[in-house]
Amino acid sequence: MKQAAATVVDSGREIGDCYRSVRQKTLTLCEQLTHEDMMVQSCAEASPAKWHIAHTAWFFESFVLREFLPGYRAFNPDFPWLFNSYYEGFSAFPEKRLRSSFSRPGLDQILAYRAHVDDGVERLLETGPVEEALRRIELGVNHEEQHQELVLTDILHAFFTNPLRPAYAGGGKLKDSRSQNRDLAPPDPGRSRHPEFQDFEGGLRQVGFTGDGFCFDNELGRHKVWLDPYSLANRLVTCGEYLAFMGDGGYCRPELWLSAGWATVKQSGWRAPLYWSEESGKRDGDWSVFTLRGTMPLDDLLDAPVSHVSYYEADAYARWAGRRLPTEFEWEAAAEGEPIQGNLLDSGRLLPANPDRNRGIVQRFGDCWEWTGSAYLPYPGFKPLEGALGEYNGKFMSGQMVLRGGSCVTPQRHIRSSYRNFFSPETRWQFSGIRLAT
Repeated sequence: MKQAAATVVDSGREIGDCYRSVRQKTLTLCEQLTHEDMMVQSCAEASPAKWHIAHTAWFFESFVLREFLPGYRAFNPDFPWLFNSYYEGFSAFPEKRLRSSFSRPGLDQILAYRAHVDDGVERLLETGPVEEALRRIELGVNHEEQHQELVLTDILHAFFTNPLRPAYAGGGKLKDSRSQNRDLAPPDPGRSRHPEFQDFEGGLRQVGFTGDGFCFDNELGRHKVWLDPYSLANRLVTCGEYLAFMGDGGYCRPELWLSAGWATVKQSGWRAPLYWSEESGKRDGDWSVFTLRGTMPLDDLLDAPVSHVSYYEADAYARWAGRRLPTEFEWEAAAEGEPIQGNLLDSGRLLPANPDRNRGIVQRFGDCWEWTGSAYLPYPGFKPLEGALGEYNGKFMSGQMVLRGGSCVTPQRHIRSSYRNFFSPETRWQFSGIRLAT
């Protein structure tokens, strides 16, 4: 019994340290923003940064403090429904598209709410909480890391819609984990224009989360799948390669597209990835790309991964290239056991980077979420969490496609080989890219 109690206490200390670190990181990401920036909601998928700050506090208040801290008093009786996102079993909530109209409560009150919740969690941690409370705090920490990524993807879109095209972070020198002052590597004309492919034997493999750490419910249960022999490209598709697809009429050839994808191309007028702009007054095909570091010439990014493409575009490109997208299980089988390292949020680059010139598969983690050819469906034996928390993942298992690997704005501790991201196939506002398979 003493050993079990010590384990809970140690776990509580570790979760408490992680809680404080992640909560501070969210505020640090918002330091670059003005109060006005934090009100913008520029597309249906996005939310204002101020709402992200409030909603992540709401999560801890609603699912941890309300249930496990005796005598806890809610900060504001309206906040439990005002900052609910989509938990129908918890309370009513405003339409998502109205979040940018929440001029009240003001940011000062939102930050006071956040401090109130932090104080409650600290008091709970001091009491030696039950294991279920610790599990909820850990879930909330991982939930907040998802919202850290969303803060950056949402502000990128917001700044793109601003005619001034402001930069979230300074341009020029780019920081990463190996250097605090490294220039963006220029395109290398000596590099092959075509990726190499690495073969995998296939066979009977196990997929899904394994181990003692945290995972989301949609990563369970671990189960067997049969994989035919397959090959994966050693790197992601580059901007230069995607430009060739465009130059070959990729957006004008219906035979390359799924029916729903072709309808979306026509309805939305797509002719390039999101954030690509053709420079007016310059030669035809002179493109720029808007990034978190401001507008950059496409010529400087030709060897970097193409990003902000939909599943439809990824699938059409793969068909044009005579390849296909990997299944999520092929991707996971190839990545399982590999170290979690790459161009993730912790690198500080904030945009996809040129691949390392090492042989073998690179860019497994970071740079861009990789579209797979797999629909987002439950694993055998899937069991959602009890109560309103059961709505976290399970109710979205229809009409979505799976992405793997994380992006340049995904926290490193958040990603793993079994992690399943998911979005509808027309989604482009995420840092989503392409790895080919055959």
